Amino acid sequence: MGKHKVYIAQKIPKKVEDYIANFCDYEKWEGEGPIPRSELLKKIHDKEGLLLAGISIDEELLHRAPKLKVVSNVSVGYNNFDLKAMKTRNIIGTNTPRVLDDSVADLIFALMLSTARRITELDRYMKDGRWKLQDNENLFGLDIHHATVGIIGMGRIGEAVAKRAKFGFDMEVLYYNRNRKYEIEESLGAKYCDFEELLKQSDFIVLMTPLNNDTYHLIGSKEFDLMKRKAIFINASRGQTVDEKALIEALENKKIFGAGLDVYDKEPIEPNNPLLKMSNVVTVPHIGSATEKTRSEMAMLAATNLVRALSGEKAPNVVPELDE
Repeated sequence: MGKHKVYIAQKIPKKVEDYIANFCDYEKWEGEGPIPRSELLKKIHDKEGLLLAGISIDEELLHRAPKLKVVSNVSVGYNNFDLKAMKTRNIIGTNTPRVLDDSVADLIFALMLSTARRITELDRYMKDGRWKLQDNENLFGLDIHHATVGIIGMGRIGEAVAKRAKFGFDMEVLYYNRNRKYEIEESLGAKYCDFEELLKQSDFIVLMTPLNNDTYHLIGSKEFDLMKRKAIFINASRGQTVDEKALIEALENKKIFGAGLDVYDKEPIEPNNPLLKMSNVVTVPHIGSATEKTRSEMAMLAATNLVRALSGEKAPNVVPELDE
């Protein structure tokens, strides 16, 4: 029996490629930047496995890949999967949880600190030669230590944020989640809150929910109206969990102090987006897991998922909706 045929639709480390080569015949995208969808569709007619990130797995793609058995996402999120279409065709879908938790939590705190202490704004202030001897209150920011953080979505990343908040900054930790996490309440002193109460009480609101029908535009005008005037909003989940127009309006009208954002409604963000012109907003280009070590581990986990599923074994990380 010949090796399974797979397509690698993004750049991966050489050791990960070599691992796949031990078990599969593969082709890979060699071009610069993301693979064009038209190019991918040309390559998948005889492929049993795909390794990729963020590419829409929909009816069009699945129709072009009649032999497809496994789609391995190099990410935790899998809102690019048409779960119904994949389930109808008995296609396995996998993701890469856990390996990026600490890296994303680190970034969330970088956003919290940068926004609260106005780091990017004051860096530009310095470099523009505007620092004056009489500067004082115009440079003030907000403290993180002993403040209250409200975490919406107490999954593994939320737990990593809570640990940093409690033990690193002596913060009070509130959280809202579909299910209470009694072990987190006991180990970290975290307090379960209803959604609106969390928004009202928190100095920092960290949004870490997955994107689904229930969380689309979870945060909008009503929610920003409930927040403190000095609140800082952090989003490192998915851009569509927030009504971006409502966020812009809240920032423009000073309903909240600022925002730290790693994700956006449209990615890459359009250059004329008002968020890019606001001094009280820290923006980074969806880099939550973007360290060499973490991305390498994610790619290897995705490759392991791919190979094991094609070999007829139980893949370690089948997404719950397809894990039956």
